[in-house]
Amino acid sequence: MNRGEVIVGVVIFLFGAITSLLSLKMPIGTFRMGGPGLFPLCLGILLMILSGAFILKTCFQDRNKQPKKATSILASESPLPLILFLGAMVLSTLFFNTLGYPLVSFLLMLSLLKILGMKRWKLNVLISAMTSAGSYLLFVQWLNIPMPKGWIGL
Repeated sequence: MNRGEVIVGVVIFLFGAITSLLSLKMPIGTFRMGGPGLFPLCLGILLMILSGAFILKTCFQDRNKQPKKATSILASESPLPLILFLGAMVLSTLFFNTLGYPLVSFLLMLSLLKILGMKRWKLNVLISAMTSAGSYLLFVQWLNIPMPKGWIGL
């Protein structure tokens, strides 16, 4: 069991729990007519599920196996990736109203992919653009959840 991976998983789980709890202070609405608290609630629950699965996998993996060499920046023992991850989340929250939902979601995904160790910039930009466009179409266009438009105006 890699202690650093477990710590990162626990911190991300706690971040998801805090996000979920704070989103409950906003109107949730329904899936048909979602309020501003629906997206952070779903995101927080998803973070908790994924990080919980990651923690369980890390804790119960075969202890006889040799530990793998760190292939991702989050697998290292350094706290820098965790600080960068949380910093990207804080910055996206601070600039959410100013820049708007589509641009912030694109920049957040691009920065998180880089922090997680993805090195191919063209692929990172493509994944970020597709994720941003898909989430915009889903939440703003289809579910009619009001999101900040920012200076882009979308």
